[in-house]
Formats: sequence, C-alpha cells, structure tokens
Amino acid sequence: MTATPPKPRVLIIAEAANPEWVSVPLIGWSLSRALGEFAQTHIVTQIRNREAFLRAGLTEGVDFTAIDSEKITRPLFKLGERLTMGKGKGWTALQAALSLAYPYFERLVWRQFSDALKRGEYDIVHRITPLSPTAPSSLAAKCQKIGVPFVIGPLNGGVPWPKGFDAARRKEREYLSYLRGFNRLRPAIRKGLKNASAILVASRFTQSELDKSARAKSIYLPENAVDPARFSVQAMHGRPCLNACFVGRMVPYKGPDILLEAAAPLLKSGRMTLVMIGDGPMLEALKNQARSLGIDQFVKFTGWLDHKDVQAEMVDCNLFAFPSIREFGGGVVLEAMALGIPPLIVDYAGPGELVRKETGFSVPIGDRQSIINGFQRELTRLQANPDLLRDTGTAGRDFVERHFTWSQKAQQIAEVYNWVLSRRAEKPSFFG
Repeated sequence: MTATPPKPRVLIIAEAANPEWVSVPLIGWSLSRALGEFAQTHIVTQIRNREAFLRAGLTEGVDFTAIDSEKITRPLFKLGERLTMGKGKGWTALQAALSLAYPYFERLVWRQFSDALKRGEYDIVHRITPLSPTAPSSLAAKCQKIGVPFVIGPLNGGVPWPKGFDAARRKEREYLSYLRGFNRLRPAIRKGLKNASAILVASRFTQSELDKSARAKSIYLPENAVDPARFSVQAMHGRPCLNACFVGRMVPYKGPDILLEAAAPLLKSGRMTLVMIGDGPMLEALKNQARSLGIDQFVKFTGWLDHKDVQAEMVDCNLFAFPSIREFGGGVVLEAMALGIPPLIVDYAGPGELVRKETGFSVPIGDRQSIINGFQRELTRLQANPDLLRDTGTAGRDFVERHFTWSQKAQQIAEVYNWVLSRRAEKPSFFG
C-alpha cells in the first residue's frame, strides 16, 4: 500500500488578509485559511491585520506572523489617497502607490523567514496577495536560489476599459490606466514571474498578458469563492413581480445609472422593484436620477451595509442586476448565485467568465446605450418568465457548490502544490 504523502508545509504570504473587510483582504483571508485543510500553513500578513487575526482566534507566532512595514506603507497610502482626487475613485493611482510599498514588505518577510526557509522548514512559499500582476516579487528569485518552490497568485487585473467608456474612465479618475501597458515592461515584474514555479491567474485576460515562458506554467483559477456558512439562505422565487437588486460601490464603472435607466419602464408599470445596495460618490446623483425618471418610490437605496447584512437584503430578490463594464473578479456574482439568485451581467471581464448560459443571463459589451437597451430587453423577458429565474437560480447555486467554495478552491490549489513538488506529473487544469 502506498503511503499518503504528508501535507506540504506552506509559508503563505498574504499582505492583505482580513476577515472583517471585503474585496481583496477578504479573499486573502478566506483562501489562506481554507488552505489549512490541505497543507500545514503559516500566514504572513501586514501588521494592520493583526488584531482581526487575533479576534478570529488565531495564535500569533503559531498560526501567523504580522509584519510591520508601516513606516513605508503609511506615507505611500496617504500619497495614494491624495492621487485618487476623489472619494472612492482613482483606484489605479492608489494601487500604484501601494505597489511601491510592497517590495519593502517582502524584504522584511525574507529577513524574518530566510533562515527557516534555508533549513527546509517549509516546502513551498505561496504569495496570495497582492492579487495585482503589477506587484513585483523579490522572494521568487530568492526561493528559487535555495530550492524552495514559489507559487504566486491568483493574479488578476489590467482589464482594458471597453471602447466608448472614456467618459466613465475620466469620472473614475483612472488616468493612470492609460499607462497600464508599461507595467509589463518592468524588469522586477518579469523577473518575479520568471522565477515562480507556478502562476495562478484569475482571468483569461491576465493569462493572455503573460509572456510565453510564464504562460507555460500558468493555471487558470478565478480568485473568488464563497463561504457556504455565510450564504446558506435560499432566495424566494415564484413571485409575479420582478424583484431585482444591485450590490456594489456607487461608481461609474459599476453602471448603477445604467440599471436605473434600463429598469425605469418596468418600475413605473409596477412590474418590478429594485434594491440598490451600497454607497459611493454617485449615491446622491443616483437618487436624483431616480426622482427625475419618476421611479424613486419603486427603488430602495440602502446605503452601505455590513457584509453580513447584505444577504438579508438580497434573499428577498429573484434577480441580481449588475451592469458593471470593468469588473476584474466579480465575487458578488458568485455570492448572488450561491443564494439561488441568477445574475444579469455585461459579458466582459470577470463576470463574463463566471456566468454561463445555464447559470445566468448576459448582454454583450457595447456602448452605454446598447447596454441599457440590452438590459431593458432582458429585464422585460425575465419579468414575464418567473420559472426561468427559478430554474436558472437553482442551476447557479449548484454550480457554485460544485466549483466555487473556498474549500474546493483550496483543494484545487493543493493539486498545484503537488505539481510543483513533483507529486503529480501533469500541470493541473480546472476549467479547460
């Protein structure tokens, strides 16, 4: 009988990881913790996450190490905030500033863990966050030199702004996005990918941006997943009225104004209700838009809600309407599907890769008016076919349960670990 190989010992680098936050920090936390089922893990994170780790029951020095890089990170974060030139906008500028701080964090990680790595106390180093493919890694070359496989990712980002949305780009103050192509030329980025043993990529676009040698060791694996314990309620179906919801920051690229305009005829006729969940710089303008369209009495604006409270609002709905035109990941799409709520999305970037014809609905990417027209047609069709909403919602929930829980994602990454450790011959492939 062949003995089962021991769980690999993995040093996880998750600079951004926090169970009390959302977006990238929640991904970093959720994936890091889920990997503990399949590997012996120690998480290295930034000092700002320390208290949340302790509140979650982890033991410092045993389960995790908090690295204090604040003397570099704090001033660069403040610089990034100034560069954003508007609350909730200028994401590229903020990330560019933070990317300048990240190499210092890795330098401190190496200073603290290099001796343990050289002694063979870890089989693998896995950098989960940053997710950005433009964040360089000096650890990759150092690990290669001492013979410790380095896994990076899932990486995601850099999706181009679709044609016809320059006005939205300017409203978002995404001026640095015009220079995105220069990042691929940075030697530090190329060197980090060259020395990695495996590269997890969370989008087909990010994978296409890799050079030939990096693409050969890349594995497509979307970064988002859901916690079944958090999304355990089933949405209500069978109502004659279309009850739709939007969840996200109220910013131009998410398209909340597009949704209001597309939904207006159904809302006015009483055949649809709409809940807008989220806050952001557009919120007051959206309320004014609803009033000018004569639909304000049919639209509920919740403002910002705790992540745990979002589900309570969503489960009263039977459609998730999300006309975002530049979404890297689309975790909220999976969350809606996990509740049995079918999504209606724009077929572009992250949501377009997550939603299949049997699990949701989509309209082609185009200019603003074509998306409005497409959403209006789909909303009208779906309002008249409630059984389609129920059946598609059930299929979406099943799809998420099969492929997109954190435990399943961790199991998939465990196969990547087996590959880089030569415990399996073929590079894993999970989505074709």
